[in-house]
Amino acid sequence: MSEVILQLQKRLGETQLDVDLRLPAVGICAIFGRSGAGKTSLINLISGLTTPDVGEIHLAGRTLFSSSQGIQLPIEQRKIGYVFQDARLFPHYTVRGNLNYGVTDVDPEYFASVIRLLALEPLLARYPRDLSGGEKQRVAIGRALLSKPDLLLMDEPLASLDMPRKKEVMPFLENLAQHFRLPILYVSHSMQEILRLADHLVVLEQGKVLSAGPIEQVWSSKAMRPWQSFSEQSTLFSATVAKHHQTYGLTQVRLAEDVWLWVQQVEADVGSSVRMQVRANDVSIALDKPTASSIRNILPARIVAIEHQQPSKKSVSLKLELAPHCYLWAVVTEWAHAELALEIGMSVFAQIKGVSVAQRDVILTH
Repeated sequence: MSEVILQLQKRLGETQLDVDLRLPAVGICAIFGRSGAGKTSLINLISGLTTPDVGEIHLAGRTLFSSSQGIQLPIEQRKIGYVFQDARLFPHYTVRGNLNYGVTDVDPEYFASVIRLLALEPLLARYPRDLSGGEKQRVAIGRALLSKPDLLLMDEPLASLDMPRKKEVMPFLENLAQHFRLPILYVSHSMQEILRLADHLVVLEQGKVLSAGPIEQVWSSKAMRPWQSFSEQSTLFSATVAKHHQTYGLTQVRLAEDVWLWVQQVEADVGSSVRMQVRANDVSIALDKPTASSIRNILPARIVAIEHQQPSKKSVSLKLELAPHCYLWAVVTEWAHAELALEIGMSVFAQIKGVSVAQRDVILTH
């Protein structure tokens, strides 16, 4: 499958939306930023609800829009599904009627797969008034999927739901992209949703792309600092479950070649791929390797960057290289930074308590 290629500009009041992106052909790409950053405007341009001033939009090898070639496919020809904040179901149709609305190519096998994935079978004869908020959104997602889209756009689909309903819908969202092998652009202002769902992350600010790439890379970038307080700064790792220590309730995961970490027991099989969050304030620094310590993880590292936080915080962020292309962030006090005379290029030991990384910090990936 081809990448999603977006090269477009659009004047939005006083803001100029200017985007140049190549997004993966499969997986969930989160579009993140402040209110007014241009997130919803961007996906509306892709869908055809609005038109770029200039630029190109390419999807699945097709040109949807090109100002230079005079191409502007109408909405119905773009093969794009759109899920809004509110479900927008027809109140006088049953769930089955809503799902079938507008479907011209009836495929019983595909219909059954959508119903099965979203667990909609018990709802088919019911009307929207009899559904919970989470059930309505599952129906809306199903309706979008039944159009057999090349791309699924989701504009904060969980924003109107309370926490129990969000937890109800989240597992279904996790399985969508991989099951149907399509790209999903997911607009959200929730860091927890992004952390759990996204494979790729785009950060927008006043219509411009601050950062874009795999979530593990963008999450730790400067673009995310405004949303991460001292206690929230963290590193994301793509890891593999290596083994379980049943006696002590611990799991060993592999972060990179010769980089291993013990964490609280993870409910996943050996060999499973996981995404793991390590909070920067759970990482301490030693100049010499401790010989007797309760800390289970003592990793050799090299300091590759030092960032001094705001004066009121009196803290320092350290970027540590554990292996080529494998980095860990740590936060220490200015006092510790000065007393240890920490400098870029120094070899140190990063210490992480095994109990500091729990099941809530580990997400099973595909």
